[in-house]
Amino acid sequence: MTGHTSGTRKRLLEAAGAVFAEKGYHHATVAEICDRAGANIAAVNYYFRSKENLYVEAWREAFRRSVEAHPPAGGVADDAPPEERLRGRIRALVERVADPGSIEFEIVHKELANSTGLLSGPMSEAIEPIRRGMSGVIREVLGPQPSDEALRLCEMSVMTSCIHFLMPNRLRRSLPEGARLPGPPQLEMDPETIVEHIYRFSLAGLREVRRRVESPAPAETE
Repeated sequence: MTGHTSGTRKRLLEAAGAVFAEKGYHHATVAEICDRAGANIAAVNYYFRSKENLYVEAWREAFRRSVEAHPPAGGVADDAPPEERLRGRIRALVERVADPGSIEFEIVHKELANSTGLLSGPMSEAIEPIRRGMSGVIREVLGPQPSDEALRLCEMSVMTSCIHFLMPNRLRRSLPEGARLPGPPQLEMDPETIVEHIYRFSLAGLREVRRRVESPAPAETE
């Protein structure tokens, strides 16, 4: 009985993740989710109590699977030089965004377009360990002297690059046939090319920030 009930819960999470990724919270229905899961509508109340809780748990499950498939360290050992660990973390994040199976990004995009407010806390809680890991590596590359503000700006620059290089391609896949995103055409590049570009660009920027902190330009005199 336990195996059967856990299987039903798993199917509901998988189906809910797919439906929420396609339609967003407001347009998804419990009936469609249960139909895809091959479950009775009463099962949602039994396992999750409400559509709202199902939404949150479906996003958490999608995020968990995505991170399990692409561990944040990128397969680089903890005792490797910080530059190697930086590349590993960039690779892991880029590969997560590039992976069509990482449906948590579609769910978040729908959430941002028509917010429920339900994912704010769960997202912050889930993403924080990954952010701290990236921040720690960046601090090592920068050295001990940069301010917290400089560290935060560098962290945002690296992580935003990893996400926004590939998000337009993800969004394009969900558009109706013939529709296109505004702005210039997006380049089709393999993830490894993007990883190497972001890594080299970011490393050069971090080293320049470190150089400016450790060897500030002399003040101009009149």
